[in-house]
Amino acid sequence: MRVLIVEDEAFMAEAVRDGLRLEAIAADIAGDGDTALEMLAVNEYDVLVLDRDVPGPDGDEIARIVSQEPGGPRIIMVTAASRLDDKQAGFQSGADDYLTKPFAMRELVLRLRALERRRDVGRPPVVSSAGLRLDPFRREVYRDGRYVALTRKQFAVLQVLLNAQGGVVSAEQLLERAWDENADQFTNAVRITISALRKRLGEPSLIRTVMGVGYQIDDAASVDSDA
Repeated sequence: MRVLIVEDEAFMAEAVRDGLRLEAIAADIAGDGDTALEMLAVNEYDVLVLDRDVPGPDGDEIARIVSQEPGGPRIIMVTAASRLDDKQAGFQSGADDYLTKPFAMRELVLRLRALERRRDVGRPPVVSSAGLRLDPFRREVYRDGRYVALTRKQFAVLQVLLNAQGGVVSAEQLLERAWDENADQFTNAVRITISALRKRLGEPSLIRTVMGVGYQIDDAASVDSDA
């Protein structure tokens, strides 16, 4: 999951971003409405954590714009205002959920997971392929019935690969979906994570390298072992 946090209070925005990253949720920050719209135009996000009172186009206006786009991200509106009228206005502008400040990080994570499940209605909540079983809600992975302990980043990378349903995923796409906009495009993070993930999953290796293109889950398990 990739989230855009639209919040003009830098300390709070960074705290939320860091808390989401601990839950293997990639998160970017926009400090005002104009920046948020620019980032939405070039990046694909699953959910907006949208402060209603940001400068520039405010949260209500951003929500109206985003909600008009088919397939756009879900929206959690965040504000210090707790009156019913304020919540009604937020929902009418296109918000899917509403969270009042101050809030617990755990509650935000639960709401994000709930929106993710609603967004992916029609897709089985548990992804299975090549003997792998990945449960995104319980954050569990099994191979041939054997539990596989993964780090948060390894889990996120494997989820992207499995969701591709056998398709090839480039290193750039993995950086985009499992990391965030601050990831260095020239970093070895993808190669290192793929190598560690292969070791955790065991033999025969299920992650195939398509030279010069990217990576894919190989049902036949005939894999080039070099990352």
